[in-house]
Amino acid sequence: MTDHELLELAAKAAGIGRTAWDYEHTRSLGFMVTKKSMWNPLEDDGEALRLAVKLGIDIKGSMAHANWRYAVYDGSTYAEMSTDHAKATRRAIVRAAAAIGESMP
Repeated sequence: MTDHELLELAAKAAGIGRTAWDYEHTRSLGFMVTKKSMWNPLEDDGEALRLAVKLGIDIKGSMAHANWRYAVYDGSTYAEMSTDHAKATRRAIVRAAAAIGESMP
C-alpha cells in the first residue's frame, strides 16, 4: 500500500477531510498550501500521537507495535525498526489507523 493510500484510509478513520491531507487535490481547488502545511502523521510526531489517541491505538515498546479495536475488529501491525524509531512508530500508528479506515463502511 502506498503512503498516499495509507494516509487516505487513516484520514477516513479519523474523520479528517481530503483537503487536510491530499496536497494535489487541495492545490487543484486553488488553495495556496505547502506539503509541510498538510496533515501527515507519517512525518509529524504530534499528528501521529493525536491520531493514535483519537483512535485508541496503543504503541508498545521499541518494536513500534500498534494494537487497535474498531467495532468487532481486532488486529495489530508492525513497522520495521530502523535507526529512526520515531519514524517506525509513526508508520505503525498510520498503518493501524489505515486498517481501521479500511474496515469502515
